[in-house]
Amino acid sequence: MTMTDFRTDLRVYLQDARDALLWKLEGLSEYDIRRPLTPTGTNLLGLVKHVTSAEALYFGATFGRPFEAPPLWITGGAEANADLWATADETREQIVGLYRKVWAHSDATIESLELDAVGRIPGNERHEMTLHRILVHMIAETTRHAGHADVVRELVDGTTGLRKEDDNMAQGSAAWWEGHRARVEQAAREAGRVGGTM
Repeated sequence: MTMTDFRTDLRVYLQDARDALLWKLEGLSEYDIRRPLTPTGTNLLGLVKHVTSAEALYFGATFGRPFEAPPLWITGGAEANADLWATADETREQIVGLYRKVWAHSDATIESLELDAVGRIPGNERHEMTLHRILVHMIAETTRHAGHADVVRELVDGTTGLRKEDDNMAQGSAAWWEGHRARVEQAAREAGRVGGTM
């Protein structure tokens, strides 16, 4: 019978999502990592800043191990969406460096506590969560934002996929992808006509 080390499994998935998120910044200009490419302003460096703040809250203050990071706007500690974009004086190096530092802090929390250790999310003393639940939450949060970053990066320069060395995308030329997109569009139009929603 194979024994599962849940802590190791969870840390592997968290680190994989962290790495995927940072990879989306590689090779891009300052403008391209900051430019808002959705109506809500989603941008690559802002996603990294946001996840940094989330890790600092959940693996830091929640377990009595504060880590200095920009506050999450949703906690009431900053103006709306302040943690989701970088100001002109916040450098890529500062934000990425802080993200890597929070990894070390978070990893130390994960290693020092049992998975059933209970933490209290600041500002809501009744809201208690186990380290296990926080890990699952941060994997979901980081993976979600890595997915956002994947779409934003594709809009910037066409780069896609989970990893630089294995983009996990179907192999095809530009012409193949254009044909694929046309097939997807055609199916959407046909479904819209059938469903009466076009």
